[in-house]
Amino acid sequence: MFEPDWVKNTQGGWLPLEAADLSNVTTEGVYLIWHGAYSLQDARGQNQTQLGRWVRVGQGIVKSRLEAHRLDPAILAYRRGDLYVTWAAVQAAHRDGVERYLGELLKPLVAERFPQAQPIPVRLPSAA
Repeated sequence: MFEPDWVKNTQGGWLPLEAADLSNVTTEGVYLIWHGAYSLQDARGQNQTQLGRWVRVGQGIVKSRLEAHRLDPAILAYRRGDLYVTWAAVQAAHRDGVERYLGELLKPLVAERFPQAQPIPVRLPSAA
């Protein structure tokens, strides 16, 4: 199993998609976007907790892809809970397989088709 170094902030937490400083990011690899848990009131006024979900899995030049996703209404629709992001450097020859594995495993809410490649298992950021 491939064990990527998933990026976190300097305090060891996850980066908010819309506020993360991408100015010095030069990574090419794979990335994950997800929303955190949030509460909604039901018809009786009771709070109902909604668990976080994976929103998007992708690959490429991380800075440019995330800048585009910050403006994507399909992704921003999930701001009910905070949107978070992490990424990891992955060699170009392995990106399709890693993206395929993550896409099939995580079933993101915003998904296009995943690459036709042999899935390459990776350690998830939640296990980091």
